Amino acid sequence: MKIKQVNVDQDEYRVKILKALADEGRLKIVSMLYAKHRELSCGEIGENLELNKSTVSYHFKTLREAGLTTTRRVAQNKFVSLNEEVFNEFLPGFLDSL
Repeated sequence: MKIKQVNVDQDEYRVKILKALADEGRLKIVSMLYAKHRELSCGEIGENLELNKSTVSYHFKTLREAGLTTTRRVAQNKFVSLNEEVFNEFLPGFLDSL
């Protein structure tokens, strides 16, 4: 029974990941972070993608809750980076396809 429960939990997590990536704006954020190979400030990402602050904030929250990104706060600035371990475990090769 426990083995089956682990698979159900992983499937639910996969669904959460795929839902997070099923948006063009979030996919662009992931692509930008992967291309830069470093963390970026939230403002920098928003400016480059020409998205307003509230939209970018919503996308960051969705990506973070799916475990696809991590956020680091320094004073009033937030910096976002990819959680490549999650991509490698659940979507191997996905980042290289961007």
